[in-house]
Amino acid sequence: MKKWEYRGRWALVTGASAGFGESFARQLAERGMHLVLTARRGERLRGLADELAGRHGVQTHIVPLDLAEPGAAERLWEEASRGREIHLLVNNAGFGVRGAFHTVARERLVEMVQLNCIALLELAHLALPGMRARGEGGIINLASLQSFQPIPMMATYSATKAFALYLSEAIWAENRKAGVRVVALCPGRSPTEFQEVAGTSNVSTRMPGILSADKVVAAGLRALEKGRSYEVPGAPNYLATYASRLLPRGFLASTILKLYKRLL
Repeated sequence: MKKWEYRGRWALVTGASAGFGESFARQLAERGMHLVLTARRGERLRGLADELAGRHGVQTHIVPLDLAEPGAAERLWEEASRGREIHLLVNNAGFGVRGAFHTVARERLVEMVQLNCIALLELAHLALPGMRARGEGGIINLASLQSFQPIPMMATYSATKAFALYLSEAIWAENRKAGVRVVALCPGRSPTEFQEVAGTSNVSTRMPGILSADKVVAAGLRALEKGRSYEVPGAPNYLATYASRLLPRGFLASTILKLYKRLL
């Protein structure tokens, strides 16, 4: 596989207005990548795009939209790829909601699946043909440490992240000989706006393996460069994935539920 190159190529980053998405945008711009940035908050996107263009001399283009809306992924790809070859897709947009499955509004759960799974799948499917034809390209899908085990009180979120991990590993195997890299980035808890939306910010500060968004993103980019299929940043988080494989799954789910009830 060729050495991975950033400079002068285009990247599409979803959920780019904050958290991991903003960190991806900053670190990719530092490496000389041109950026198509998307999120719902257009003003924040414009401010970030202008800052990165001025600081690093890269080209930027913003597409404010809500990827949870049906058809939004296709509209985004049409706009992002018009006159550009997207060399790297960062599927970062997503959210979680805390609460027992039966108590969370059904519409909110469907919206979560639409954003965390369907939009991610559609963008990867739209990006792959061009990457394969060029014999190079990369996709980073934001999965989670929760991809490896069921998480009571965040049942749908953990299921969507298991989807992201397994899809990524499968298409990594299908495409690596075509020169296309696919990475599932599986962070543990990180102090970002995601935790506030999910209602778990108080849990995050009391659990091991906390890493900043910048450290998580740097680990994801190293994994991309090395051609790995997934990356779990942080030694405590990596060890936790092994424990989840060894323990009986029923015991694991019950234990996690008890832990959440103590911490929340």
